Amino acid sequence: MTGESLATDALAELTDLAVWFPTPAGVVHAVDGVSLKVRRGETVGLVGESGSGKSTTGLALLRLVEPTAGTVQVAGQDVTRWSRRRLRRLRRRVAMVFQDPQASLDPRHTVGASIAEPLAVHRLAASGAARRDRVAELLDLVGLRRDLAERHPHELSGGQRQRVGIARALAGEPDLIVLDEPIASLDLSVQAQIMNLLRGLQRELGLTYLFIAHDLAAVEHMSDRVAVMYLGRIVESGTPAQIWREPAHPYTAALLSAVPVADPPVQRSRQRIILAGDVPSPIDPPTGCRFRTRCPQARPDCAQTDPVLVEIGSGHQAACLFAGEAVRAMRAQPVNVFSP
Repeated sequence: MTGESLATDALAELTDLAVWFPTPAGVVHAVDGVSLKVRRGETVGLVGESGSGKSTTGLALLRLVEPTAGTVQVAGQDVTRWSRRRLRRLRRRVAMVFQDPQASLDPRHTVGASIAEPLAVHRLAASGAARRDRVAELLDLVGLRRDLAERHPHELSGGQRQRVGIARALAGEPDLIVLDEPIASLDLSVQAQIMNLLRGLQRELGLTYLFIAHDLAAVEHMSDRVAVMYLGRIVESGTPAQIWREPAHPYTAALLSAVPVADPPVQRSRQRIILAGDVPSPIDPPTGCRFRTRCPQARPDCAQTDPVLVEIGSGHQAACLFAGEAVRAMRAQPVNVFSP
């Protein structure tokens, strides 16, 4: 995207995105009609259970998986049908940090070689010496010693490997980084260090993040806006304050009720929303509202009408036919199950 305008408010925008995978058992609707906007300089958190389509959405944004339908726009450019050659420019401006740094780093390459690879691919350093200098700068940036450039991934701790993954993502000087469960495989203390590093880099470099996670506390800490996914769809979106204090979708409320609280008396007094049944198969999703088979407030209309995201407050949207009534019912409960 070199030479193209990056001045649009929406750095990335997905419109009616669908990603389906054919299998012998049928077509898996991994992502099915997702629309999402990521504005320049912000962090959008994408949260939901395993299998909800979060990671596939992130992969589709980079065209690492092919969209079945819908569009993917980056910096005002529709990249949905770009050729492999043009995609090289996209992959410089949009980078990804993966969940498992052990699996995402080539065990045969040194740390320095892994970080230098994007520099060579995107022709950002003319010589080997220039690449080595830039690798040293990137190691400094993520808080690693320069001598680690000569080590192999198996010689590093999990936190160090994830810092290497972040350094490699930064090598192309991206505008947007997709963070796919970047702290899930790390110890709790290391998780906090990585989140603080990411926030510091965002301030210093003006980065934009799509932060994919199932850890609600991490999403609340990192995000300016949050989108909640269930079975391939976004069911609610808003600011962390809106989502945590006034959840409008029953699925969001159930997720939040499961988050433990550090205060034992408060934890004991909280009510849990226990969902019945299992998540339906993405091969054969329910008609109407996809959450209705597990929703404690489901009504006959929920089987007939597929709800779309509607505005229920400033910047707060929910895909529920009875979102307003659900909010009133939640507020009427004697115990606030949503307080973090």
